Amino acid sequence: MLPVSNPSSPERLLKKTRTPDTTTAIDRKSSFNSLNSIGNRSTYIAASRSHCTWLILSLLSLQLILFLTLRSIPFPHRHIPLNFPSPAAVSVSAITTTTTVISTSSSDPPLSSSTSSDSRCDSGRVFVYDMPKIFNQVILQQCDNLNPWSSRCDALSNDGFGKEATSLRNVIPEDLVQSWFWTDQFVTEIIFHNRISNHRCRTLDPESATAFYIPFYAGLAVGQYLWSNYAAADRDRHCKMMTQWVKDQPYWNRSNGWDHFITMGRITWDFRRSKDEDWGSNCIYTPGMRNITRLLIERNSWDHFDVGVPYPTGFHPRSDSDVVRWQDFVRNRRRETLFCFAGAPRAGIQNDFRGLLLRHCEESRGACRTVDCTVGKCSNGSSAILETFLGSDFCLQPRGDSFTRRSIFDCMLAGSIPVFFWRRTAYMQYQWFLPDKPDSYSVFIDRNEVKNGTTSIKEVLERYSKEDVRKMRERVIDLIPNLVYAKSPNGLESFKDAFDVAIDGVFRRFKEQENWYKW
Repeated sequence: MLPVSNPSSPERLLKKTRTPDTTTAIDRKSSFNSLNSIGNRSTYIAASRSHCTWLILSLLSLQLILFLTLRSIPFPHRHIPLNFPSPAAVSVSAITTTTTVISTSSSDPPLSSSTSSDSRCDSGRVFVYDMPKIFNQVILQQCDNLNPWSSRCDALSNDGFGKEATSLRNVIPEDLVQSWFWTDQFVTEIIFHNRISNHRCRTLDPESATAFYIPFYAGLAVGQYLWSNYAAADRDRHCKMMTQWVKDQPYWNRSNGWDHFITMGRITWDFRRSKDEDWGSNCIYTPGMRNITRLLIERNSWDHFDVGVPYPTGFHPRSDSDVVRWQDFVRNRRRETLFCFAGAPRAGIQNDFRGLLLRHCEESRGACRTVDCTVGKCSNGSSAILETFLGSDFCLQPRGDSFTRRSIFDCMLAGSIPVFFWRRTAYMQYQWFLPDKPDSYSVFIDRNEVKNGTTSIKEVLERYSKEDVRKMRERVIDLIPNLVYAKSPNGLESFKDAFDVAIDGVFRRFKEQENWYKW
């Protein structure tokens, strides 16, 4: 508050505005007294009444004319903004990291404002919180310590896409090598933050926002505490701090988080610890997280606020032409194997289903090709899995360490038809990205029938005619753009990639929630 002695202070300005009124009032009193001293008082009063009558009638007429005129003028509706940081405090430069993970350039589209008329943003606009760096940038800068066994700096480099996959030159078309990377499966937080910071429907005006994005790297933050002897408080610390910060924001209080969303780059079970001695953090159970929409690579099928998004693969197209070129490549690929399986058996697990699938392949007499990941063929830098998928009509997709696995998307990206044994592996996970008719792009086989020997995987797949396989593969190929994350920070020209599909789904969900859904 400015001191009262300040000549520009509100108090002094208020006094200045009062001085002319007081002087005018004194002048009017003096004029009235002087009139009383001249002529006959009664004559003066009669004349004054006559003049007052005409004056009142004139004022009433003017007010009526003004009222009728104003009614015909359309005034714009004006929102009264809440007390929120100015756009300058949430500038794009404030989101650019020193590790070049979040980047902008002169070619980026202009950020939208409440007056923008871009029809592509009719679904809504997104406001990105400018959070303290400890929630994202600092985590990336500590990439050497995010894994107890090795550095993750290479995996998180290059906007989260990782190192270029130059060793694939002998497997994929030469003109697509620059679109392939050794991408880690746990980097969606970085990819989404980078893309949403450059999104054409991002707004710096929170009053005009349909959705609010929280750029917190929850998966990377908790990853370093999942192993060794860390206490539950260590695993929960970042998420607790984040929810406290977000709940202090005025636009959180307006909706209690209903129009907020976040990307959590691991499976949902890593954030659902019930007891201190159990696995993971309790982030999803933290007060304040209940109403936030959460984008995860594996969701809890019974939680409305969990949304499954595709695991990142190694293909990140730079343009529409990259997508079309890759689709043509996998469509015309010669496939000599009926089905394949890439994975490792789980030692110590009784009746391990993966081990059973490996035995089925070995007994299929050349109809199945395997990649046994126990001998290191599945690590980053290996082309064995991609070559196997490219050469097979079908790929077996059991559940992984959880219900889902990245291999689902590696398989479909190669134009191979996935074979599922659990409905929660895909059908109940990625509804925004996969067709409503599962049999149009996949095969489902009851795992119990495989276990008890009443069903042969080979015999089931051999029942599909060449035309059936062609139609199913074509459907898989059509889905490829929606399952990959584009390399361009602005997305693709006409195709919608996985990020675009996810953001469209968020906008659609928030509009639906306005009408019918609340707890």
